[in-house]
Amino acid sequence: MSTIVAVLNQKGGVGKTTTAINLAAALAKQSKTVLVVDLDPQANATSGLAIDKSKLQTSVYDVLVNGAASSTAIIESSVGGLYVLPAAPTLAAAEQELVSVMSRETVLKNALTGVEFDYILIDCPPSLGLLSVNALVAANAVLIPVQTEFYALEGLGLLMQTIQRVQAGLNPQLQLLGIVMTMMDARNALSKQVVDEVKKHFGGHLFETCIPRNVRLAESPSFGKTIFEHDKWSKGARAYKALAREVVTR
Repeated sequence: MSTIVAVLNQKGGVGKTTTAINLAAALAKQSKTVLVVDLDPQANATSGLAIDKSKLQTSVYDVLVNGAASSTAIIESSVGGLYVLPAAPTLAAAEQELVSVMSRETVLKNALTGVEFDYILIDCPPSLGLLSVNALVAANAVLIPVQTEFYALEGLGLLMQTIQRVQAGLNPQLQLLGIVMTMMDARNALSKQVVDEVKKHFGGHLFETCIPRNVRLAESPSFGKTIFEHDKWSKGARAYKALAREVVTR
């Protein structure tokens, strides 16, 4: 049975897609089979794994809205063991089109039934709309990337409330896998303060691994590569390798 993890934060620019694709690649390098579901209409996880979203025959939109089988849309990436259920810009219309659908919150869960991977990572959009709710209903666990900056805790309370509502009404099995701090600058006192603040509020849910600010990590999506293909000796690669070990342990 697959472990399904929603990578979620309604705040944009926190390293959510970077975490989804590089954590997936790190897990694949541990001989796990991994599927990345790109649920963000920007389709950055799709292009970040070198898939041309303009040439897709079938995408996650067709799976959610038109009832296409997930197996018809899944594409193998250049990383062994790593597959993608890609997105195209048409996904932006899915929220509106799903509003009138019966049991609209469970569409993704039903689409992933019978899809067998060791891990399925869902890259969620930067909002708490219907697509994100679908991800939370389909998932066993939530991983929240949080940027080490002043506004990091803003909105985290709202996100936790949303998770609790989904647990109460739609998915009692949903658990918080953990919070990972991203874009960490160890030389910056503010970064350390933010980490301490999150640790104070969320204690055992905080991963020990922090993802550093790293030029090689930032530039790898422009090459359509994971950090392991782009620079496997970089600080970013080492951090995602460590995070993958923590995820497996949890």
